[in-house]
Amino acid sequence: MPPHCDTLDGPVVVAARQALESGDLTRVLPFVPEAAEEEVRDTFLATLRVRPMGVDARDLADRLFFETVVRLHRLGEGEPYTGVKPAGQPEGPVIPLAEEAVESGSAQQVAAFLTRVLETELDTRLEQVRELRERRGRSVPDDRRYVEAMLGFEVYTHHVLEAMHGSAHG
Repeated sequence: MPPHCDTLDGPVVVAARQALESGDLTRVLPFVPEAAEEEVRDTFLATLRVRPMGVDARDLADRLFFETVVRLHRLGEGEPYTGVKPAGQPEGPVIPLAEEAVESGSAQQVAAFLTRVLETELDTRLEQVRELRERRGRSVPDDRRYVEAMLGFEVYTHHVLEAMHGSAHG
C-alpha cells in the first residue's frame, strides 16, 4: 500500500494538528506505540512552548512534532521512516475505498474492487502458464520458463492468502 500515514494530509499528521490546536495530546497518542508516548509528550510540550514565539517558530515546531509522530508511528509499523511527505500524494485506488468502508461500516465496495483486481491478476498469470505449457518438451529453457510461471502462479496464490489472513497493519 502506498503509505499515507506519512503525508501532511494523512491521518497521523491530521491527528497531530488536532492535538496541537486543541492542546489535547490524546488525539495523536493512538497513532504511536505506547513505548513512544514519552518522546511524543516531550516534543508536544516543547512545541506548545515554542509556538507563541512567532509564525516561523510555530511552523518549525509544528514540523518537528509532525516528524516525530510520523517517525514513531512508522517505527511502530516496523517500517522505515523516510520523512514527512507533501500533502496530495497518490494513495492508489483502494485506500479511499477502505476509508469509505470504515466510515460506512460496509466492506462491499472495497471487496468488489479487490475481487476484480484479483480475478484479473489470476487470469493474466494463468494465461501465461497455459501459453508456456504448450511449449513444454521443446527444450530445457522452455520447460524452465513453464516451471517458473507455474510455480510463480501457485506461490502467488499462497502469498495472497497469507496476506488476507495476515496482520492488518504494520
